[in-house]
Amino acid sequence: MSEKIILNKSVYIKKLKKLINQSDIRLIKDKINHITHSINNNDHVSNGIDNSGEHPDTINISKNYILNELTQIEKTRTIERTKYYIQRLIKSISEIKTNKVNDINLNRWKEYDNIITDSLWLLPKRDSYGVHASWYWGNFIPQIPHQLMLRYTKSGDLVVDPFIGSGTTLLECLRLKRNGIGVELNKEIAKKTKQILKKGEQYITEDELSDTNSAIDYTVKTIVEIGDSTELDFKKLLRKHGFTSAQFLLLHPPYHDIIKFSDHPNDLSAQKEIEGFIAMFCKVIDNISPILDKGRYMAIVIGDKYSNGEWIPLGFYVMNELLKRSFKLKSIVVKNFEDTLAKRNQKELWRYRALTGGFYIFKHEYILLFKKK
Repeated sequence: MSEKIILNKSVYIKKLKKLINQSDIRLIKDKINHITHSINNNDHVSNGIDNSGEHPDTINISKNYILNELTQIEKTRTIERTKYYIQRLIKSISEIKTNKVNDINLNRWKEYDNIITDSLWLLPKRDSYGVHASWYWGNFIPQIPHQLMLRYTKSGDLVVDPFIGSGTTLLECLRLKRNGIGVELNKEIAKKTKQILKKGEQYITEDELSDTNSAIDYTVKTIVEIGDSTELDFKKLLRKHGFTSAQFLLLHPPYHDIIKFSDHPNDLSAQKEIEGFIAMFCKVIDNISPILDKGRYMAIVIGDKYSNGEWIPLGFYVMNELLKRSFKLKSIVVKNFEDTLAKRNQKELWRYRALTGGFYIFKHEYILLFKKK
């Protein structure tokens, strides 16, 4: 998002409402120009205190957003359109309109320029915010859980990830104030992830304190559970930590045997055949889906594989299995990421392999988004 300012809501609404009763469009635009000038010169509430020393009714708002709205008013040609835009701006400042699955204020939807709504995500590099790192082979980039949580969760919601790995999902839960439970089959990985999560809690708390200069009521829970997601009792796990259901499920399973994570018989990466991988993954789906509230979302992040000269469409196999269950397909996102560990410093080699082998180089993954019926 762009730079935020603290706006004295009652003062600006009062100024704008006065303009509604004016009939001279030139006078209205002159007043709008004065308001624009005051915003540009940071003539707004600072530290929540106005000139009288009182704490007024304030909001945090994008500076670019409100300036763009004021510019649009100044460019109108009719008094009717001018007043329409003024009323819309008043509404955006005074009223909050959200839906059941996120905290996005739809009255100020233009403000959310950080949220991707296209189905093609072209991401140049990994987000390195906080303690995020790429030490774990096969983890996904933080932008994926970050974007998905902004769109499909509210503050305080519970996000469950049955393949938590290095904890990327839980770190984003901390950052966005969502509760998170992650399950990891490998005990050693889970131990290291718990340590990283503790560092993440400290980093994010200190980061927010430095930004706000005020105490933070840090109450969200982030839990790493060692277990097998094909067999774990997720309802019992949620009750153990004070939850009755989940509001978002995020799954990033192994892409069959591309990376072998362990020799555990229920490890998806240890399955010898594609059929076994799909069957084992469906066990996880059937095991975890009952904890998700109806009408809420599940995202599966998965890529395809290339084996014995043949493209294996894992993503589509998984999608077809979900469509046999109580889920509705809402979107398919294709994510392209340039800076991959597997192909870093080997671009020429992979280009040669593609030319000689008659295939195209993998740069994409799918984000399959489902809504529970």
